[in-house]
Amino acid sequence: MISNKIKKTAICLSLLAAFSCTDNFEEINTNPVGAGTSDLEQNFNNIKSLFKPSFNRMYICDVTWQYQIQQSLQADGWSGYMITPNPFKYVEINNNYVLNEGWNTYAWDDAYVNIIANLYKVEQRAKGKYDNFYSWSLIIKAVAMQRITDMYGPAVMSSYGSDGPAVYDSQQEIYTQMFKDLDFAVNDLTARITAGEASVFEGTDLSSYNGKYAQWVKYANSMRLRLAMRISKVDPALAKTEAEKAVNHPLGVMVTNDDVMKIKSPVDLNVIDQMSHSWAGLFMGADMESILGGYEDPRISKYWETSAISPGEYKGVRTGIVYPTATTYAAFSQTGPRTKTGEITWMSTAEVYFLRAEGALRGWNMGGDAQSLYERGIKASFEQNGVAGAEAYIADNTKTAKDYVDLIEPKNNTPAINNVTVAWGADKETNLQKIITQKWIATYPDGQEAWSEYRRTGYPKLFRINNNQSGGVISTEFGVRRLPFTQSEKANNPKGVESGLTKLGGADTGATRLWWDVNAPNF
Repeated sequence: MISNKIKKTAICLSLLAAFSCTDNFEEINTNPVGAGTSDLEQNFNNIKSLFKPSFNRMYICDVTWQYQIQQSLQADGWSGYMITPNPFKYVEINNNYVLNEGWNTYAWDDAYVNIIANLYKVEQRAKGKYDNFYSWSLIIKAVAMQRITDMYGPAVMSSYGSDGPAVYDSQQEIYTQMFKDLDFAVNDLTARITAGEASVFEGTDLSSYNGKYAQWVKYANSMRLRLAMRISKVDPALAKTEAEKAVNHPLGVMVTNDDVMKIKSPVDLNVIDQMSHSWAGLFMGADMESILGGYEDPRISKYWETSAISPGEYKGVRTGIVYPTATTYAAFSQTGPRTKTGEITWMSTAEVYFLRAEGALRGWNMGGDAQSLYERGIKASFEQNGVAGAEAYIADNTKTAKDYVDLIEPKNNTPAINNVTVAWGADKETNLQKIITQKWIATYPDGQEAWSEYRRTGYPKLFRINNNQSGGVISTEFGVRRLPFTQSEKANNPKGVESGLTKLGGADTGATRLWWDVNAPNF
């Protein structure tokens, strides 16, 4: 439940484990011989300590099973990236559109407990007093809230920590507030840079930015651009305004791979690699094989290993088929070098170029024409992944996605459907498909972002599942559009859920579209 109990950091959860709650949490948890608030404030330690959970839990990078429930069993499969071909009692699996409430609760609960709760404390301790830290928290909060709202739709934001009911904001209200929060953060940090103020984030910043104010401003502007593009079909005027504001800011957006936003796992673990190799439970998706294989894309060797079932070749598994046993597809391709390190990418420079390319395609001032920005995005992704041949790849107007062949179950074979070449085309819709397809490739392994862009644009075209077990709730044609509201909220904050349902404007199922997910042409 998100309520006034948050002020005492007493949060009740019942997901996989039991947590105790108490009204006198602060009294019980005060160390009578430790450093007090005044001592901690001397070096901002009462604020700095609150940021660490955000870095570790945004894309959970330290506990494998928690990442699995947060993202792997949801967006990673629905995006076409990778698949857990384990039958889980043959029915209860998100890949077949039977949305497991227990799994789909965790992404919400963990985000509010470990990220939003700590950022709320930063606001209480820093706002109006240490606005540099407050600004920093607002950027991270925007990242967290974007992930939450793009999964569930309406969510708790403006009423968080209030004495009244934890009323849900609509997704439109959340996006409006995120833009305002980014305004405050960018303006504040930019002013500090102009004044020559030294950063106080160093030592606390666990990202590749090492506390640099300018890098965080670029990242905030890039996040604004992402948010703007997400609402491009539902509010094109606001989207244009916010996108141009981001790109035309004096410090601009991410432009080189030195700007890539990365986090290092505190335990030097890559949870995706752990699931794929130690658990033998995460394999290449069929869409990855079809698209990267068809393009003869050199990034495939960075993303995936060749298969044992067909030595020297990359073989993916279709999402949403009948998985006879947990080991039926165990000889297919597992994850490759890209996920061997403990680094997690929050946002890539390549993505930013593709966002700008789409903006230019829509007639926005993105500091360049659509084609050149698109091609710079491909080059940035090639460079980020350490592969050569970008120029020839960009010029190729012949290769397209290839047909998918299941070497175990021929009934799963299917013709290729994302049939666009890489080379820039002649019409807007085709070029949008090319942009999103290349963004999909470059954004790997962030299935959450790929799933969101697929919902928004319909690209890249992905294979449909052939074992839909939703009982007609979720259509095979359109797939999962959102996660239902969580078990914890339904049990502990029913009035909040009721307000969320009103603002959702549809049934609390995986078929209801979000505010920005407009069932309309892209142009």
